[in-house]
Amino acid sequence: MKWLFKLLVRILFKLVYRVEVKGLENYQAALKSNRPILIIANHVSLLDGPLLDLFIPGETTFMVDTAHTKKWHERFILSMSHYFTVDVHSPYAAKHMIDELKKGRQCMIFPEGRITTTGALMKVYEGTGLVADKTDAAILPVNIGGAVYSRFSYLDGTHFSFIKRFWFPKITLEIQPVAEIKLDHSIKGSKRHKHYKQRVFNLLRDGSYHASVKPQSIFSKLVDAKQSYHAKDICIQDINNVDLSLKKLTQASVILGKALQKNLQDEKRVGLMLPNVAGMPATFFAMQAYGYVPAMINFTAGQGAIESACRTAELKTIVTSRKFIEAFDIQALVDALSAKVNFLYLEDVKQQITLVSKLAGLVTSPKRLAGFNRSADSEAVVLFTSGSEGVPKGVVLSHSNLVSNVEQINAMLNIMPTERIFNALPTFHCFGLTAGMLWPILKGAKLFMYPSPVHYGVVPEMVYQTNSRFIFGTDTFFSGYARKADSFDFYSIRALIAGAERLRPETRELYANKYHQPIYEGYGVTETTPVLAVNIPTAYKHGSVGQFVPSVEHRLEAVPGITEGGRLFVKGPNVMLGYLMDNEPGVLQPPKDGWHDTGDIVEIDEEGYVWIKGRAKRFAKIGGEMVSLTAVETYINQASPEGHHVVVAVPDERKGEQLVLVTDDNTLSRKTVTDAAKGALVSELMIPKTVILVEAVPVLGTGKTNYPEVQKLAERHFSS
Repeated sequence: MKWLFKLLVRILFKLVYRVEVKGLENYQAALKSNRPILIIANHVSLLDGPLLDLFIPGETTFMVDTAHTKKWHERFILSMSHYFTVDVHSPYAAKHMIDELKKGRQCMIFPEGRITTTGALMKVYEGTGLVADKTDAAILPVNIGGAVYSRFSYLDGTHFSFIKRFWFPKITLEIQPVAEIKLDHSIKGSKRHKHYKQRVFNLLRDGSYHASVKPQSIFSKLVDAKQSYHAKDICIQDINNVDLSLKKLTQASVILGKALQKNLQDEKRVGLMLPNVAGMPATFFAMQAYGYVPAMINFTAGQGAIESACRTAELKTIVTSRKFIEAFDIQALVDALSAKVNFLYLEDVKQQITLVSKLAGLVTSPKRLAGFNRSADSEAVVLFTSGSEGVPKGVVLSHSNLVSNVEQINAMLNIMPTERIFNALPTFHCFGLTAGMLWPILKGAKLFMYPSPVHYGVVPEMVYQTNSRFIFGTDTFFSGYARKADSFDFYSIRALIAGAERLRPETRELYANKYHQPIYEGYGVTETTPVLAVNIPTAYKHGSVGQFVPSVEHRLEAVPGITEGGRLFVKGPNVMLGYLMDNEPGVLQPPKDGWHDTGDIVEIDEEGYVWIKGRAKRFAKIGGEMVSLTAVETYINQASPEGHHVVVAVPDERKGEQLVLVTDDNTLSRKTVTDAAKGALVSELMIPKTVILVEAVPVLGTGKTNYPEVQKLAERHFSS
């Protein structure tokens, strides 16, 4: 009778939830290992136990907390399965599971011990790792996808009451490759328990990435998002009160893209120069829909850099807007560039869209467009390096790069549908494009786009008014917001995420004290789409940039003269297709064997946290010793946390190089810097010999320090 009931329930689940099981070959591999099988899974709803029992082969024994056997319907559901009850808080709970596995049974544990109320992984208990280690079990991680959006999830608390859920979402069970946990016997006590927790957490976290990512174009990812989430809900808002839903965004992509195609014809790469308004994602996806590769133009970079970018990527046309040009007062720049490149204005393109073309667009299936079926490994976008260390290079990212990094970010931070993200970072910067724009749109979140990150008094107020849950920024921008924001402006924030430059401890401490909010520092480079590592609420170390995102390999190479850390090389699905160089326009130069040299000197601790020591180029050789310019800036920042300080090196006849401090703090002098160095107990070699006071330290539009300009300031000082 039991088997018949389970068969009927299985058929019912298959019909209403369209349950799909992937990775059954991994289950077969676990069977062939002739080891006890321990199934672990994320816990997202009341459906999870029945799903695993009905759709994972074999007879599974479940470990159940006695607290979940008190209601009649719980006991009824459990009666259909093999289970034993334990007090999950008892130290003997793990022993019961060990005994079951040693009997050769296939067992299952939810390592979180409870259903998530955040949509993301909750706290993981060390017992699962202990059980796996003691029994030499073959661990079979399973990712349960889709059930979190069901009516049987626990996303009904204060913070997630706004999330719309479905009665019957599509559910996927993705069985991951077999894993094991065997720790060195020398690891003892609390350190051993921490390793157990981290290992199991990483298996579940990485499983969510592998279950979500698939080879596809960025436009097909948008179409998937429209089908997966509430298509008519607003997903994009801007300062001009323009609202776009996923449905409208997709329709706009089809209709606007067709009009762009009539003007662009057979061009391949096309410049895109717009601010953070709703028209940016609409135009970006319109170009993607018809197979064009947007080259994101940094309109703050100046005429020379933009001309170089157009030459490097072989651009004939830049798509822009007259309203934008007028609002940002860059007509003179456009006039100067018009001799080298054609400008196509969206206002003119929209006038070409007739009623007939609108109706045609509404009945055109997005799946029939060239952009939907583009190869995942083909070019998707071109960005340009900041030029903070020389001439900008074109970075060519594939569709796979973009889709992979979106899913890597989501595996770490996990945004829920309709959660609000505030993004003021420009989309010509990879951080603003991938994390700030693509991630929320493709995950069904609600994105508010603001055109400038340097409106320090306005941005915090807009974050407050929009009840935003996430905001991105650089240390420079967050420091600026702190000077203007009210102590309650960030009340709704779930995570402030910093990247693109080092987050100063002073900035982190300021936000903790004034706003009672941590800043989660991350790390990445344009060439990695960009996110490589990030701190998250469940895995966080002050001063580090967090752990690597899933599927990133790394290696460190020793650098002569530098004793701490090594030069970081990375490889993974988010690493670029290659560079376009100014001296060889249009010629793609891929990374050697897929490995990208970040140029950063880092240390990686035993728990996998990454600690940035500085850029390889930001070391000076003084009297035969290597000195980190970043380390010099650190102790100066501690002495003057409100100022903007940059240390560069210039030639010195006697010692090879000497340090120069460029600052906007008029209270700093050679003496105060020397006193700060003595207080920090640093070597005399780390004391700048010259202090140059400026009204404002040069910065790029992305918020990064403009090192070439600072270097020129220092060199002009000595040549004058």
